[in-house]
Amino acid sequence: MSIEAVYQRNEHHRGSKSGWLRAAVLGANDGLVSNASLLIGIAAAGRVSFLPVAGLAGIAAGSMSMAVGEYISVQSQADIEASDRQMEIDHLAIDPIGELEELTQIYQERGLSRELAEQVANTLTEKDALSAHLRDELGHSETNKAQPALAAVASAISFALGATVPLIGALIGGTSTKVTLIVLFAMLGLFSTGAISSRLAGSPFIKTVLRVLIGGGIGMAITAGIGALVHI
Repeated sequence: MSIEAVYQRNEHHRGSKSGWLRAAVLGANDGLVSNASLLIGIAAAGRVSFLPVAGLAGIAAGSMSMAVGEYISVQSQADIEASDRQMEIDHLAIDPIGELEELTQIYQERGLSRELAEQVANTLTEKDALSAHLRDELGHSETNKAQPALAAVASAISFALGATVPLIGALIGGTSTKVTLIVLFAMLGLFSTGAISSRLAGSPFIKTVLRVLIGGGIGMAITAGIGALVHI
């Protein structure tokens, strides 16, 4: 097999998608569950006329909250990566021999002989010592590098899209069917989220979809119960 074919085959790996995919799936799922739960709670409390405003407010507030929260969370990871990078720069400047030995032992622990590990460590250190330590000692790489802005945008957009689905159910049908439609639309949205997540992540379809449906269903059921209690 040619090296080009190997590269094309490796393009199917999903590790490089983990950052934005996690944010997008979390945002869509949170938008579906939180806005559906909000709308169900309000409807169960007998405040059907408030549903449109409440739904739109939930979309706006939730999207901004998710974006800010995701940005801060991922930025914290980026700060840690930057701190580790600076620490490795300092270590290489203070004790290059000790750092070379550390790299050698890492390769030995992965199965190389002492002689071969020394050769690999020396070669990689001569080429780019910092990259070698960041990659092989700390596990940092471009594929899993923290991207706060991308995560924030993916989270906000996916939340808004997810939260719009149950709102559509709230805006159609009669007063007596609104809760049913909200639940129906939300469950369809959760099914779609689970299916897309399974497809993108390469995880088992049924297991992924059921996990999303059950978790979202429990959240909506609890909120509906609270809304009914408030109404009483």
